[in-house]
Amino acid sequence: MPNKERWTVTPAPHDFEAAADYLSLLFDETTVRGVVGRLRTATVTTKKAKDLLRASCLGVLPLDDHELVRDLKKVKRGEQLSPVLLVRGGVGGDRPLTIADGYHRICASYHLDEDADIPCWLADLPPPVVHASPQLAKRQTGTRGRRLAARDQPA
Repeated sequence: MPNKERWTVTPAPHDFEAAADYLSLLFDETTVRGVVGRLRTATVTTKKAKDLLRASCLGVLPLDDHELVRDLKKVKRGEQLSPVLLVRGGVGGDRPLTIADGYHRICASYHLDEDADIPCWLADLPPPVVHASPQLAKRQTGTRGRRLAARDQPA
């Protein structure tokens, strides 16, 4: 088996669809559309398989995983693999990186050479939207519904 796999320059269109499908399990539709939009315009960076697995808190797949085997066979035949699609930002704050598409490709690369550079399209997760509670909104308005100046805010 060759020591180094080859990668395409851009992800296939179906990679973005797969990323959106996976991310829809984790986020609302608006967030998914925004993240996938940012992934489509992301600049390419390279990262090592071992670092991607650590940052995503995922383990490497075993060599008997059928999709992993499929990707390893592609590499052996000299076929190119698609870059991986990544989302930086915690899902519930417990995972700094989400592999939106390409987990099997990362694992294939790890089995071939854990230090090989993998092309990654990386997008940031938008910051969470904080909605004011009704109590806070009530405190921020006066008796006639006008907003109070900062100096007039109750403590």
